[in-house]
Amino acid sequence: MADNPNTGSDRHLLESLEDLGSGSAFADQIFSLVGRSQFFAEFNRDDIALLGGYMRVYHAQPGQTIIREGDFGDYMLLIIRGEVDILKRNLMGVPQQLTSVTAGMTLGEMSMIDGEPRFATCVALKETTFGVLSRDNMVKIILEKPSLGAKILIKLVTMLSQRLRHTSAMLLHYMR
Repeated sequence: MADNPNTGSDRHLLESLEDLGSGSAFADQIFSLVGRSQFFAEFNRDDIALLGGYMRVYHAQPGQTIIREGDFGDYMLLIIRGEVDILKRNLMGVPQQLTSVTAGMTLGEMSMIDGEPRFATCVALKETTFGVLSRDNMVKIILEKPSLGAKILIKLVTMLSQRLRHTSAMLLHYMR
């Protein structure tokens, strides 16, 4: 897939950002998101501590791109602190803001799961700290900590299903 000359890998974007180290050092900050994040609704402190050990944490300055539309990526992001704009190119190729996300939200889940190119571009709006969970580490979690892996997969499937339902409802609204 990555040999397509029109697309690249978004790993180079991570290399341009400040690597803050293992997510284990950020477990308390991640745990503080539990009440504010639908993703972590059923996670306890031990779950977060385990998950943190499988993540790397990065820091982006305002204006830095952290995911680029069309690039191939095999990881998802968890926003720990800050704000990120999500931009999608319209038919004219002009980026348009879809939404902004803040702490507790995840990005990039679809590409991590299906290996397809990134759907949108994500740019740090403010100083942003985020954890990265790669597909390889997700597989390790499933094999090494199956109950945590099941929790994460159920959350991802539920979240993606809800987004699809919301998008379908919006499409029906526009079709009327």
